[in-house]
Amino acid sequence: MNNTGRSVAGLLLGWWLSAAPVMAQMPVPELSYQMTRLATPVTAPDFVLQDMDGEQHALKDYRGRVIMVNFWATWCPPCRREMPSMEALYRKFNADGFSVLAVNEWEDPDLVFPYMGQLSVYPTFPVLFDREGEVSQAYQVKGLPTTFLIDRQGRIVFRAVGGRDFNHPEVEQIIRDLLK
Repeated sequence: MNNTGRSVAGLLLGWWLSAAPVMAQMPVPELSYQMTRLATPVTAPDFVLQDMDGEQHALKDYRGRVIMVNFWATWCPPCRREMPSMEALYRKFNADGFSVLAVNEWEDPDLVFPYMGQLSVYPTFPVLFDREGEVSQAYQVKGLPTTFLIDRQGRIVFRAVGGRDFNHPEVEQIIRDLLK
């Protein structure tokens, strides 16, 4: 690294060290619960991804179920905050035909596994790996977290960009309606 690069890195580190205590005291905004209904449902792009155990999961294997596909990463604070509500929703509706697929973006299972152990609730739904970002490109993900609700016919019917409290009565009603 040249002197200019070291200077910039030093400035950034200094800023971070001075800003971190202030940022830690800032109030954390509430998670939203609103989902955006697509005006015209679109067929969800199929994919095949591996989970932490190396098992393959194909979206088409979940056809006939209502599916939440959530794109996330370990470095994303709203992703961490919404995971427990995704788990609660999964536990509440899984037996009725609801699935959650958490698609991690660009990260390695060796990084994600210990992260999962730090969460307040360990997810029991599949955590999948999109290491090259091909699936997120197919879904046109522009930011994390991004969540899609797919109906029993395999069509994307709702989308949410940003952290959500999925364990909210309005989200639960959307899931109930899709399960009918």
